[in-house]
Amino acid sequence: MFRRDPLATSSPESEAIEQTMERLPQGVRRLAAQLRTPLAIDELWAVLTDYENLSNFIPNLSSSQLVHREGHTVRLQQVGSQQLLGLRFSAQVQLELTEFRPEGLLSFKMVKGDFRRFEGAWRVHELADGCSLVYELTVQGCIGMPIALIEERLRDDLSSNLHAVMMEAKRRRD
Repeated sequence: MFRRDPLATSSPESEAIEQTMERLPQGVRRLAAQLRTPLAIDELWAVLTDYENLSNFIPNLSSSQLVHREGHTVRLQQVGSQQLLGLRFSAQVQLELTEFRPEGLLSFKMVKGDFRRFEGAWRVHELADGCSLVYELTVQGCIGMPIALIEERLRDDLSSNLHAVMMEAKRRRD
């Protein structure tokens, strides 16, 4: 299901990241990336749910604001920004997240934003020697956004986000 991302293994510190991508009709892309790490689930979960500080360590995330929390449901306002084809691209989303801590699942869905569709989940699973961290994303660009041009960017971002979460969890442990 996953393919190994050779760029993600270029650093001796980084665990191997495996990825998969599906091209669906109407410019929809479904991507998933996974890494295995010796870190504990609680360490990764604490980083994933530190909503106000995500932009401090997630690459290309300019801001992340907690708008509302009710029980296990959270609403975030996020702005992502990056260079693409020499132009600065910025996108805003308001996400509704649901925390399923016992299952190690943090699901999210765009309720407002600059995409037609933006939803997915973070999953943490316990393994014998640590755990796996999975990031799944289904995205459909806004009308006029050439999804084929940003496919590689999406792949890079998934790997970068996984790596950033892992590195932040390691930093907090040390």
